[in-house]
Amino acid sequence: MEGLVQNGPNRVGIDMTRTTLVVVIAAAFVAACSGSDPAAPAEELAAAPDPEPVIGEIVRIDARVDALIPSDARIEKLAEGFNFIEGPVWDRGQARLLFSDVRGNEIYQWTEADGASTFIDPVFEGDQTGLRSISSNGLTLDTEGRLIICEHGNRRISRLDPDGSRSVVVEAFEGGQLNSPNDAVYASDGSLYFTDPPYGLEGLAESPMREHDFNGIYRLSPGGELELLVRDQSFPNGIALSPDEQTLYVANSDAANKVWMTYDIDEEGASNGRVFYDVNDQMEPGAADGMKVDLAGNLFATGPGGVWIIAPDGTHLGTIKTGEITANVGWGEDGRTLYMTASTSLYRIRLNTEGHIPGP
Repeated sequence: MEGLVQNGPNRVGIDMTRTTLVVVIAAAFVAACSGSDPAAPAEELAAAPDPEPVIGEIVRIDARVDALIPSDARIEKLAEGFNFIEGPVWDRGQARLLFSDVRGNEIYQWTEADGASTFIDPVFEGDQTGLRSISSNGLTLDTEGRLIICEHGNRRISRLDPDGSRSVVVEAFEGGQLNSPNDAVYASDGSLYFTDPPYGLEGLAESPMREHDFNGIYRLSPGGELELLVRDQSFPNGIALSPDEQTLYVANSDAANKVWMTYDIDEEGASNGRVFYDVNDQMEPGAADGMKVDLAGNLFATGPGGVWIIAPDGTHLGTIKTGEITANVGWGEDGRTLYMTASTSLYRIRLNTEGHIPGP
């Protein structure tokens, strides 16, 4: 600045004029090369929408997965801020998703118009002594559209009746209280299959409140007869039936034995138990947990890293990764939308394949 002043006012004016001319010419050149309008208002440029953030990841391993997941499929986050959510089930009559907050002692509902809101609060009321988890977990609907609730705190499966009260579906086997029913699925004949690990009890298998020395997989007949199908699985969790209802899938969420098991099912019970898929070598967070099956028999099972898609022949086709530990899934809307409950958030993805939605 001192040099410019010493040269006098005329010199300053000439230098500023040359500078301005250079800037104008340069700006015109850049605008011409870019094809943009140099006179476009700044607010118009700022109005361009930001691209939607990419959530999670879709991993395609086998070419068959392309028939199930569209090439342009994306994961949507619908709600967040929960403690740990589970058990999504779609209610066709009310066009809503119901799901449990296992650590929040609530059941929520979600609709496209209103988002997430409380549906039942609290799920459990009473003495929590000796209990590790008191809320609901798996949810489904019966043929009349009534909500069926796997309750940890009350150690039972209950039904939500039209007047808002809850009645007991099943709570004991051979005179002993159930451990803490975890997940359930109806067969077309009205039989209810469910798992009963000890996750609701402090100390799990060592809990003094435990009245059975096994973690059962059960079948409840429409007439109310309870049958123990399997007693030797360490931590049975998610449960699903194949489309022909001849195969029962059960996740084992034992950190020391992360596998999905299959059993042959008939009127006599369950037989030929075998490992369907083993993920003990996987290091990503998550265990073999909740699952659903599409109408073609493909398993959509939550496990390490996300939702594993496994063909009926046991081939891992791909994985839907939400970015959080994903506990369970449920079909919704037209049956081609998969809802995913993942730790603190609710997600969905639109698919080409279709799954069965329980209820009427």
